[in-house]
Amino acid sequence: MATISAALAISFLPPPTRFAVPATDFSSSRIKRAARFRCCAEPSSQDQETSAAPPTPPPEKPARASPSSLLGISTSTWSAGVAGLGFLETGYLTYLKLTGSEAFCPISGGGCGDILDSDYSVVFGIPLPLLGLVAYGLVTTLSLQENGADLLPGLDDLDIRLTLLLLATSMATASAYFLYILSAKFVGVSCSYCLLSAFLSFTLLFIRVKDFGFDRIQKFAGIQLAVAVIVALALTNSYSSATTQLKGKDDFVLEPYETEITTESSPFAISLARHLHSIGAKMYGAFWCSHCNEQKQMFGREASKILDYVECFPNGAGKGKKMTQECQAAGLEGFPTWFIDGKVLSGDQELKVLAEASGFVAEGTEQSKETAPN
Repeated sequence: MATISAALAISFLPPPTRFAVPATDFSSSRIKRAARFRCCAEPSSQDQETSAAPPTPPPEKPARASPSSLLGISTSTWSAGVAGLGFLETGYLTYLKLTGSEAFCPISGGGCGDILDSDYSVVFGIPLPLLGLVAYGLVTTLSLQENGADLLPGLDDLDIRLTLLLLATSMATASAYFLYILSAKFVGVSCSYCLLSAFLSFTLLFIRVKDFGFDRIQKFAGIQLAVAVIVALALTNSYSSATTQLKGKDDFVLEPYETEITTESSPFAISLARHLHSIGAKMYGAFWCSHCNEQKQMFGREASKILDYVECFPNGAGKGKKMTQECQAAGLEGFPTWFIDGKVLSGDQELKVLAEASGFVAEGTEQSKETAPN
């Protein structure tokens, strides 16, 4: 109320009275009012400097450490390539396992199908190729993520590298276990797919160790050892359970049998068989080996009887049956295997290949005419 009364009193003063204020005072108050408005409306010099400064950018993520390299190629690229090859191999084997198809064996012999169809091809009821497919696929994905692809957001570089190291450790441990099974349970039988998978697993482990460095990898040796022990115990438990379930049934034993040769021998095959016999060439095989049977079919009935054929399982195959000492000493990797004049030929061979390896020249050919005495 006092403020309103003062304002009304000033407004009703006579004009001379209202303008009796000295000019100097008016100017001074005007300057003060101007200064007051300037203070409120315009920033100070310090505020101007603050507002003129550019906004502070948000903190950037720490730069990813430069990846290690091997032969000029980053380890992540190597890892993705090797795992991708394993993914293709296990994908093919998974298809064969799920469809019941027969495997193509690059190295001839009965090993591929026998091992892939055995009880050791399943772990806790899951086909082993399927587990390999998942493992190789995960390694491929993580390696691509490490190489810059944004496939699994939320993982930092150390998490990816450590996960890859432990995956490679578990895969190499499993491969070493399977190699032991292969040498102990499948004597004289080769499996090229098993050997390739083991090679890829050990290669992945070497790449991941190279990624960390041999000095720094010692910090994770305890974790790696624990993972290896867990994998080995899990596989042992799986296979011991399978053996326990088979108890009470007759152990599998394949009695020996003689395959029937249905083809006729050509004169060339008979002459070649006689030549191979004369130089001491031997063919090592097994009665259950389909490729051995195919090799005999190439020679025919008459010529097959002339060949020096060594049966590596004369007493049968299966539990308690061992390969003959002669075949064990030969260090066979599959059937059939030819030993010709110091040369070793694995798998069934064309007759022309055997003739060339043994130096056989058929009568009536141009070579025989050139070598014939005058």
